[in-house]
Amino acid sequence: MTDQEIHNRIKILKGDITQQVTDAIVNAANESLLGGGGVDGAIHRAAGPLLLEECKKIGGCPTGEARLTQAYNLPCKVIIHTVGPIWKGGNQNETNLLASCYRTSLTIAHDNSFQSISFPSISTGVYGFPFEKACRIALNEITAFLKNNRSFTMVQLVCFSEQDLEMYNSALGELFG
Repeated sequence: MTDQEIHNRIKILKGDITQQVTDAIVNAANESLLGGGGVDGAIHRAAGPLLLEECKKIGGCPTGEARLTQAYNLPCKVIIHTVGPIWKGGNQNETNLLASCYRTSLTIAHDNSFQSISFPSISTGVYGFPFEKACRIALNEITAFLKNNRSFTMVQLVCFSEQDLEMYNSALGELFG
């Protein structure tokens, strides 16, 4: 796949992750998978109480990994819950763990024959991962995955703010020059 074909499959937008009509959306979850603040809380509220019941049965998820659930009241088909690292200065394997969140989520989507997926910015809220570094990791992992997998027609990055959108677009521009 050429760089242009990969670039054409990546979409960056400002919006609400709970409103995305892709096969899968990714939840920036905590290890319990039982809901929380930010993206995690918004997804749990929008999906409804059956999501919490399913998550209780899963029994949690380690940092850097991901788990699949139904979407319930959301417009997507499924939710992929991934647990990003808490930023502790960059010396606690945070970069590799964040990269693993994207790879694992993409692999789950690919293995289930999904063609479109929407990501929030993982670990950049209360987990404190530096945003610019996180968006570069996200784009590098997505690009590397798309080079080897033609199954995805679209990988979306859903930004919370205009500033986040600008940073992602800038990083994407640098990546594809």
